[in-house]
Amino acid sequence: MSLRQMEYLVTVVAEGSFTRAAELLHVTQSALSHQIKALEREVGGPLLERMKRGVRLTPMGRAYLPHAELAVRSAEQARRAALASGAARSGELHIATVHAHAIGVLPAVCVRWGREYGGVRLVLHEYATTDELYEHMERGVADVAVGPRPPKWPGPVTVVGEERMVLVLPPGDPLGGRTAVRIEEVADRPWVRCALEPVVAGRRWLDVECERAGFTPRTAVRTQHTSTAVRMAAAGVGVLLTAAHELTGLDCTAVPTDPPWRREITVFSRVPPTGAAEHFVDLLREAQQYGC
Repeated sequence: MSLRQMEYLVTVVAEGSFTRAAELLHVTQSALSHQIKALEREVGGPLLERMKRGVRLTPMGRAYLPHAELAVRSAEQARRAALASGAARSGELHIATVHAHAIGVLPAVCVRWGREYGGVRLVLHEYATTDELYEHMERGVADVAVGPRPPKWPGPVTVVGEERMVLVLPPGDPLGGRTAVRIEEVADRPWVRCALEPVVAGRRWLDVECERAGFTPRTAVRTQHTSTAVRMAAAGVGVLLTAAHELTGLDCTAVPTDPPWRREITVFSRVPPTGAAEHFVDLLREAQQYGC
């Protein structure tokens, strides 16, 4: 089997049609079909079920596809890495991250990147949850990922900074003038919960801390995106625990927790970052260190 055959299969599945895939790949439909059939002969069974309107994966195809996707993406990453490690200052660098870091951590880094490495285009892949981020990085969707430390990650993980967690309250809240607030002081309030809450040892940190303080948090609303959760808390729906960098430009009150809690910001990848990827890690580390 060849990398080209894998690329053909991945494209057919993504487009849901031999016709559209052939147009995208700039080959005839008969040539595309011939290569898919050759691949199926080599793996020992059908990978696609041809239907009147499109195609769908067979059980064997569903098992094979993630490996084909990884092979195709790894080849593309290898090409980009080779370009970036040489004298070339063009091409693309693919970065995966969660939405909260895309809006709270990366803008300043992207500004510096445009000034210093403007020939290399940044392509962001944003995900709502850390689980989605980890899953897609395992499938090779990007060159590097930015997010909380992934559990049991087999590749290199570099700590570039930390995010300070705060309690978000509506403007004018009586606790807003405090230098810090203990969790038990808001035990009787409703909470805004978010899919991106910090997780420690398999449990959400907020649940653990509230349990230690002797209460169970009462959830008013649960959101997928941190930006939505912040606006809910700012409107007075409930208290929110989130990272301070996610509050830029919003009219709300943020108070650190007592005791303070911080979470690592890491860069992780399947292979050690080189060339453009390594430069990106350095810029991100500097931005976190100097707050720029």
